Amino acid sequence: MRGEKSIPLPKKYRPFNPEYLISVTGAAANNLKKLDVNFPLGIFTVVTGVSGSGKSSLVVDVLQRALEKEINGKLIKPGTHKKISGIAQLESIMVINQEAIGRTPRSNPATYAKVLEPIRNLFSSMPEAKQRGFSKRRFSFNAKEGRCPVCDGQGFQLIEMHFLSDVWVKCDQCKGKRYNRETLAVKYKGHTIADVLEMEISKAVEVFVAQPRIKRILKTLEDVGLGYMKLGQAGNTLSGGEAQRLKLAAELARRAHGPTLYILDEPTTGLHIDDVARLLKILHSLVDEGHSVLVVEHNIDLIKCADHVIDLGPEGGDKGGRLVFEGTPKNCSKNKLSYTGKFLEAFFYSNP
Repeated sequence: MRGEKSIPLPKKYRPFNPEYLISVTGAAANNLKKLDVNFPLGIFTVVTGVSGSGKSSLVVDVLQRALEKEINGKLIKPGTHKKISGIAQLESIMVINQEAIGRTPRSNPATYAKVLEPIRNLFSSMPEAKQRGFSKRRFSFNAKEGRCPVCDGQGFQLIEMHFLSDVWVKCDQCKGKRYNRETLAVKYKGHTIADVLEMEISKAVEVFVAQPRIKRILKTLEDVGLGYMKLGQAGNTLSGGEAQRLKLAAELARRAHGPTLYILDEPTTGLHIDDVARLLKILHSLVDEGHSVLVVEHNIDLIKCADHVIDLGPEGGDKGGRLVFEGTPKNCSKNKLSYTGKFLEAFFYSNP
């Protein structure tokens, strides 16, 4: 709040290839005024404008829906538009939103990031597990063999409150550990599988330092700022920002795949400036790997770090829906019609 910590301008911005882009022609969903807009690929693009200017109508209703229909085969109807060209240049589209990763305690960072499976393999290879004939299935809290019989491996029990919201309470039998006594007899470096799920991710990186596959996924989770989170934290307790970063980390932890367009709608909502800096680092790393990033955003710290700005407006509602500017953040700061440009001015005048 004192301004002692800030996000600096990038040392350089990526130029875009005018032949490597997706072109939307005649976008007229909601308040859009039959827009013709080019979305460059291979760089970091941000769509800006005041609330109600048409950002989500253009990116989500028109572009995202059209891409999901064409690439993923979804049975959805895109917003009104005349034509979209250039889709064939993409292999996939990934929408990273702030929706919860699950609605029950069964979903957690370990299962979502697919790190629990190699951990279960490791536990099943321990001498104690081999003596008892335990397979990796034994270390799944979804399998009858190893889970607590009272809460069925959830660690919590649902209490229906009828006239009030239902409440999850810790299981009396396993005390939230999810597993039965026999399963918890197997340990790795003195830790049971339940201990692992109770570990903070940063601690788990140290414990599994000798396990390359496990460490790689855990380190990615730590790098996106989730080192404080417990591996087994119930998915229905994560904030929107945490869920979004978890999804990004899960994507980063995957091995390379073809050219992908990542779409994020206002990802900085509720994030601390330090978390915004971490998010920017992730987004830039995706572009560096050959992918494309498209973000709908109000946060000026993120906007100033994008390679390309598409500004809609100039106002909201009926007075919006027009293309005010497209180009670099620095050039946007010179545009007198752009409200985004007015806020960008200070950064580029003080950082010529």
